[in-house]
Amino acid sequence: MLDIHLSLMLLVAVVFLVLLILLNSWLYQPLLRFMDERDKSIRKDLENVSSNTHEIDELRAKADAVIAQAKNEAAAMRAKTIEESKLLAQSKLEAKKEELESAYQAFLGELKKEEEQLKSELLSQMPLFKESLKAKFSQI
Repeated sequence: MLDIHLSLMLLVAVVFLVLLILLNSWLYQPLLRFMDERDKSIRKDLENVSSNTHEIDELRAKADAVIAQAKNEAAAMRAKTIEESKLLAQSKLEAKKEELESAYQAFLGELKKEEEQLKSELLSQMPLFKESLKAKFSQI
């Protein structure tokens, strides 16, 4: 039935032990070393990421400060430009008002002259109108 050979069993045990020793030194130890190094590398990368996160937050805060300052400067420039434009428009409006006022005064002067001229013409032709009215009344 089953024959058990002690020498063969010892040989298998020795081959198994040698195989374990060789696998341990050639495969398992390098594999464990690689996994430890990888864990260390991952921990180091995580630490770098956290320090980079702090740097990123600092840079973002600086960028936000620069943007806020630029917005304030732009608002100040806009307000200054609007004020200057208002002053320029006001001065142009005043100049135009003065020009129109002088033109109006000149027009009133001419109108006064024409009125005087018309009065003098009407007064000079008054006797003719009286004569023509008398002629009309006499025809009635």
